[in-house]
Amino acid sequence: MGIPLFPHGRSQFGSYLNSMLNSTSEATATDRKRQMEEISIFHDVAKALTSSLNLDSILQTIMEKMAVFFRPDTWSLLMVDEQKDELYFAIAVGDAADALKSIRLKVGEGIAGWVAKHGESLLVPDVYNDPRFAKRIDEMTKWQTRSIICVPLKSKHRVLGVIQLINCAMESFSDNEMFFLHALCDYAAIAIENARAVEKIQELTITDDCTGLYNARHLYKTLEAEVYRSHRFNYEFSVIFIDLDHFKSVNDTHGHLVGSKLLNEIGFMIKSHLRLIDYAFRYGGDEFVVLLPQTGKESALVVARRLRDVMRNAQFLDEEGLNLTCRASMGVATYPEDAKSAHEIIRQADEMMYMVKNSTRDNIAVAQQGMLQ
Repeated sequence: MGIPLFPHGRSQFGSYLNSMLNSTSEATATDRKRQMEEISIFHDVAKALTSSLNLDSILQTIMEKMAVFFRPDTWSLLMVDEQKDELYFAIAVGDAADALKSIRLKVGEGIAGWVAKHGESLLVPDVYNDPRFAKRIDEMTKWQTRSIICVPLKSKHRVLGVIQLINCAMESFSDNEMFFLHALCDYAAIAIENARAVEKIQELTITDDCTGLYNARHLYKTLEAEVYRSHRFNYEFSVIFIDLDHFKSVNDTHGHLVGSKLLNEIGFMIKSHLRLIDYAFRYGGDEFVVLLPQTGKESALVVARRLRDVMRNAQFLDEEGLNLTCRASMGVATYPEDAKSAHEIIRQADEMMYMVKNSTRDNIAVAQQGMLQ
């Protein structure tokens, strides 16, 4: 059966290092070598953690150092997918690595799933005597698991993932090795939390608060990248500039809070009618921009017509009992036919939108073609 490791808590990392260093004078030559290896690994991991914000790079360093020290047959890092309540193999090394990439475990399933659910480490010397062992993983990977050591990666009492070492030399796992393993897992948890915090900050800088779409700052950065990519690979891409018709009357009649909710619903509607590779931006006020990579003018016009027709038939703010309708003026321009730079293609699409805005509204104009009949 599995043995919970340190159920009553774990010594502080600093205390562990001090005790390890203090015991060096009494240790044998082999022990001293092992202790110096631990200190060297801590140094390398700490350096990776403080010199990079790249999560994959940091975790790879931690896992590689762990493998060198503990010498398992294979090892893996499973991350928790909180939305699906599952574990997936973020990093896997060994003969079964490729097969593991497509496998998911339910939280609670298998030894790793149990560790993720309960937040406790487990040392299982013989997996076939442990009812929690998920035999289907070995059956799918054609691997033979004999022993497992699983340690949770925890932050603020929440399990972020599980590190799993397969078929280690179990007789070498003294208390010191367990402390060392937990300390490395603490480093991995810190790296994950730091990376997620940075990702959240980056999201906030490129996301519009009102609609949840990308903002204008990110539009130009994305367009520059798309111009470069399309020029290099001889692709086309198109831009649709959208301006809502008579939006000011919504604010004047119902107030700015209702106006903001309307923008949010329209932003969601636009995004939901695009492909996964397309981008939707709030340009400012009641203006939106859609970027369609690898899309020529005729295909872009199909998308613009679809968005126009959806706008014509939609009713917004049903929950508020308002059932508002909203139409839009749209302009379409395509790279490189109509423009060869990010700012120029926005200008062309904007001019087409104003052609509609200054005449019929609720229509589409296309660069070099004019308004649709």
